[in-house]
Amino acid sequence: MTREDISFQTSDDITLRGWFYTPSSPPSTPLPCLILSHGFSALKEMDLSTFASHFTTHLPLTCLVYDNRNFGSSDNHASSPRQEIIPSQQCSDISDAITYVQGREDVDAEKVGIWGSSYSGGHVLWVGAVDRRVKVVLSQVPCVSGWDNFHRLIRPDFIPGLNQMFQGDRLARAAGKTAGMIPVVDPNPLATSALPTPESYTFFMDWEKKCDWKNEVTVKTTRIEEFRAYDPAAHIHHISPTPLLLTVAENDTLTPTDLALAAYARALEPKELHILPGGHFGGYSGPNFEKNAGRQVDFLKKTLCA
Repeated sequence: MTREDISFQTSDDITLRGWFYTPSSPPSTPLPCLILSHGFSALKEMDLSTFASHFTTHLPLTCLVYDNRNFGSSDNHASSPRQEIIPSQQCSDISDAITYVQGREDVDAEKVGIWGSSYSGGHVLWVGAVDRRVKVVLSQVPCVSGWDNFHRLIRPDFIPGLNQMFQGDRLARAAGKTAGMIPVVDPNPLATSALPTPESYTFFMDWEKKCDWKNEVTVKTTRIEEFRAYDPAAHIHHISPTPLLLTVAENDTLTPTDLALAAYARALEPKELHILPGGHFGGYSGPNFEKNAGRQVDFLKKTLCA
């Protein structure tokens, strides 16, 4: 496996940076490509490289991983703050990543798949439905409904206070002030944070020691018109006839298991479901990684790499 530093432009002229992986002994003909996007605030170093290495080692396949706009090594507009997540922009960026790899001589432009996890697990459901260039969709522990997910994570008695915070942030930004920020995670599950679960805190704090991940996102990231209004599985039934593999954690409290299973039930064939033991982050590393990535390799072998 070899890795190349790459960059590409989005449709609104933002530079996104990442890595392009190829097998150690690639054939002379162009190969299929799988584009991997990370979840809420995460960077490409946070296990995406592990998946890309695994796929290119076990398959005749190339992989593109990159940092989302406003995060890591990727850029942001001068008028847009760092650490801000706008789902529609991230979905558009996935389509721009497809355009980039289709322009490479070492990629088979007719065999491009997309892989997403958690927040981007929802993104790939949306992009796979509306961008017909996509030939396979792999969605891992996805956020399938921003509204339902928000109201599962946040206690009802906390919501009025959050709505006040959202209003204050709107007024401040309209007045030209710096965007308000909140932590992604906090050791106290009752404190204000974007992902208020103990396993989220453990996962992200472990990575904070290893890479340049920052424990903050803008308040706008979690406002109603961004997170709560985002409905990535609305068109899941339109992914067909593109093959879909949905990976769901058996005890997922961050992107709840039952919501993902209900979305899967609405998808049309061809589709496959893989239920992993454990919680939301169990498939990224540890004993579940081989089980998770191995199933994804099998799926890619008979679809994208057939």
